[in-house]
Amino acid sequence: MTTAKWIWRLLLLNVLLVLGAVAAEPTRGYHREICQYRKGKLIQPMSLYHSRLLALREQMQIRASLQGPEIYGYILPSTDEHLNQEVAARDQRLHHLTGYTGVRAFAAITHHGAAMWLEKRYAQQADGELDCDWEIYLANGNVSIADWLGSRVHLDKRVGADPHLVPHYLWAEWERELEDKFLKLVKVNNNLVDLIWGAERPEQPKNQVIQVQAREFAGENWQDKIRELRRRLAHLGCDAMVVTSLTEIAYLLNIRGTDIPYTPVVKSYAIVSQDDIFFYVDHGKISLGIDLHLRTDCYNEDCVKIKEYHQIWSDIRTYAQIWKRVLVSAPCVQDLGTSEAIYSSMPGKIVVEYISPIIFMRAQKNSDEQAGMRKAHIRDGAAICESMSNMEARFQTEQWTEEKIKYEVELWRLSQKHAKGLSLRTVVAYGEHSALPYYISSNVTNIEVSDQSLLVIESGGQYLEGTTDVSRTFIFGEPTHDMKKAYTSVLAGILHLAQLKFPADLKPSEVDALVRSMVWKDMTDYPQATGHGIGAYGSVEEPPISVAYGKNSSFHFKQGYFFSSESGYYKRDDFGVRLKNVLEVVDTGHRHPSGAHFLAFQDVTLVPYEPKLIDSTLLSAVEKRLLNDYNAKIRDEIGNELKRLGNMRAFYWMMNKTRHIREYLPEDEYRSAIEGSSLTSQPLMPLLLLLILAAILQAWS
Repeated sequence: MTTAKWIWRLLLLNVLLVLGAVAAEPTRGYHREICQYRKGKLIQPMSLYHSRLLALREQMQIRASLQGPEIYGYILPSTDEHLNQEVAARDQRLHHLTGYTGVRAFAAITHHGAAMWLEKRYAQQADGELDCDWEIYLANGNVSIADWLGSRVHLDKRVGADPHLVPHYLWAEWERELEDKFLKLVKVNNNLVDLIWGAERPEQPKNQVIQVQAREFAGENWQDKIRELRRRLAHLGCDAMVVTSLTEIAYLLNIRGTDIPYTPVVKSYAIVSQDDIFFYVDHGKISLGIDLHLRTDCYNEDCVKIKEYHQIWSDIRTYAQIWKRVLVSAPCVQDLGTSEAIYSSMPGKIVVEYISPIIFMRAQKNSDEQAGMRKAHIRDGAAICESMSNMEARFQTEQWTEEKIKYEVELWRLSQKHAKGLSLRTVVAYGEHSALPYYISSNVTNIEVSDQSLLVIESGGQYLEGTTDVSRTFIFGEPTHDMKKAYTSVLAGILHLAQLKFPADLKPSEVDALVRSMVWKDMTDYPQATGHGIGAYGSVEEPPISVAYGKNSSFHFKQGYFFSSESGYYKRDDFGVRLKNVLEVVDTGHRHPSGAHFLAFQDVTLVPYEPKLIDSTLLSAVEKRLLNDYNAKIRDEIGNELKRLGNMRAFYWMMNKTRHIREYLPEDEYRSAIEGSSLTSQPLMPLLLLLILAAILQAWS
């Protein structure tokens, strides 16, 4: 009896400690100034989104209780069943509930509170879009979802989430963290937002027919890709693989679609075993051409059996009785892996969680895909030249805003041959907005653009031949010295990476310092990763490549990989600079003494830099030569494309932006430039150093 009393006392003490810790450290989120004046008011404004929040809380009590006791918290991600960040209209559950139009977010709702977690780049946008019912927290900040729920839900209560929308690794993490808060995470398979959405939820569009990606663009038959996948599965000792990533299915079967924004994919599942290929998709999207392409009329291992989209769940349960080992995708850089629903639909003893072999097959482009990517970037470079030359010609006679410039850039890009859409949300950031590394332009934040500051444009397109992603910084007036210095430092980093030659066993994270060193010398940095992989008429962010120092990655560059190279400078509340190119990895034909191949990068993006922002005195002769070589390539390839299009205004604009710069200055000009730059950038330089510099220059003469 004495032992039992001590156990109860210890348990009570632990509970009091937990409650005390919660009370002592109240969670504080992103400061919402717009909501401060409403605090303490008895009457709060009623909105459509407030009504939906109340309806969801009602469902937490009523509908969820059909599967067990009432749930006291509910977690809602912004992703869909395939863990895409950009989702179709009918899958925009977070937007429907909250009004938030961004991505990469999670909402947590209790009976008396609501909060959202998102990346810093979306905080300003969310602050403008969300009702004051909502608190805002930054992802990877000091307050996690479990911390917040632990401070608002009583002990030993249930927190629900839809397992179809949560990656398995994250579900396991939440489960562990909530257990530490004495809360239980439970599966709620009937999504609560779908229940309150009801008949108003958008239907699947009827005209989304699957398109065949022709062999001239894909470079390889889908049957050959299936054989290679089966070989890799056999090597891993797996009988089958459940493919849930839409970009992997599109690559594997040489198909494309329009089911989600910015990425040409078809909402579907696939199962590949050594004997069968099952494709789960809405039958309304199947045409005769797809039937012929996938050979649905035969019954051997190289024929695809098409089934209804939702039939995968019954098939998994059936085949799980036959399979001894089945592969499901593990997280890999940007890829979130498999959902908790897929993972838990099979006995744990047969599940092999491993990085999808398709990721590595897709990343290494074949010769046709490589040629296509280069062609897509020529079309894209011409589109940027056309849009910017047209805008500059009209700039002084029209009023321009960020949103108007966005429309102009997108219009010219979509008018190009073989253009199939955009590859990302176009970002147009002017002035102090350009100083925000993660700014997302929208109607809420739209401002007028003048000639007094810098304009950052980040955009990309989808073409039958490939995918593009480019950032450039422009100015319509005259730049300050600080602007030129910042831009030139950022440009130098981009130039240095593009000319790198290196052994194939070098890790991507290790080349990051080469780009950042140019801005590090000014004791500053940019928060984004320097680079990520990019698809061929696929996803604009594609694993396994991520160029970011501090990130432990075992992956290496290979010939045929394409990735982005980005650098930036951000002066708070003033201006920002951002440049981004896509690079191709090529084999030099030489070997390192260790036996590894020497690889090199070459620019694929061909868009002029802004010459008004380049201070040539801050560039070395080698850097100037690299810039001249890049400009010569633009004049040749983009010049020919613009002349083919018959757009001479864009041609002359491009020629003006890519004029040759002198790599070596005459001595008197060099001396004047060096002294001017030194006095401007370091006004407190000791007089002795100036005298020494002058003596050296005199000796040279």
